[in-house]
Amino acid sequence: MEEKKGYRIVPMAVKDTERVINFLRTYFFHDEPLNIAVGLLDEPGAVCDELEDYCRGSIPDGVSLMALSPSDELLGVSICGVMKREDGETKDEALEECNNKKFERILRLLTQVGIESDVFSQFPDVDRILEIRVVSVSVKARGQGIAKTFFYDGAKAMAKEKGIPLIKVDCTSHFSGIIAKNLGYECIYQLDYADFKDPEGKPYLEPPSPHRTCKTCVLRVD
Repeated sequence: MEEKKGYRIVPMAVKDTERVINFLRTYFFHDEPLNIAVGLLDEPGAVCDELEDYCRGSIPDGVSLMALSPSDELLGVSICGVMKREDGETKDEALEECNNKKFERILRLLTQVGIESDVFSQFPDVDRILEIRVVSVSVKARGQGIAKTFFYDGAKAMAKEKGIPLIKVDCTSHFSGIIAKNLGYECIYQLDYADFKDPEGKPYLEPPSPHRTCKTCVLRVD
């Protein structure tokens, strides 16, 4: 799909699922600020089936991407899904079915963000959205612009191919928020982690610095 110096961007297929999950076990699962905030994988050898299923569940939508080296080594992944107006809010169901108390806290945040950002109401002319859900890049490949390509050229090309007019990403990381802003995404909603509290008034999540907010950002596809 996209050729860059040192890597190329290709569509992710269902057959790539386990390869992608193994990649995420090495990088994203341990690096994502929300996972760190809840201590999701603090114990040696810990796994989170719910998180892995969350990632697996989007791949069949056929809009996810991979970055490969010239020797076909996996350098990065962008797991995306298609949101449809008629589907309503699906994270509510996932929250009710979640048996992992740590991951439930993350789902609770994402559900709140989804409800309050209410993207379809803000864009009444849009019935389908390409949602970027997970982006992860190998340590050895960082600094090559792979994440930026996932957010912009890769996502726009995929959205155009599928006839989807809007791209959306919930930036849970300070750095993903900067990438989105620099690429022309519009921030349509923001939730400070300190303001997301349990019934006792304590923050549900306290990610490490500099991660202070979750921002819902969107990009129109021309």
